[in-house]
Amino acid sequence: MTKSELIAALAEANPHLRPLDAEMIVNTIFDEITAALSRGDRVELRGFGAFSAKRRDARTGRNPRTGESVAVAGKAVPYFKPGKELRERVNGGPLQRASRRVPVSVEG
Repeated sequence: MTKSELIAALAEANPHLRPLDAEMIVNTIFDEITAALSRGDRVELRGFGAFSAKRRDARTGRNPRTGESVAVAGKAVPYFKPGKELRERVNGGPLQRASRRVPVSVEG
């Protein structure tokens, strides 16, 4: 799913929101997660997972074209650890089966 597909799905699921409002909501969430990670904070979304920044030490790498040794500086990289609920849903666990609902039509 792309960001634009997420925005469209959010707008469709919430008819009271204009598409521009849905886009602003998604952008705000992403901006806040990015800002928190750049400050070194951890972002935890219960039932979904946790975002954090992991530190990678400086190392000596190799240029794949020439084979020459290259110094690679230390850096922080974003890391995502899925939560238990997300893992179970992805793997078809009990949460996914429980959330499948058959549409029921009521005639009267």
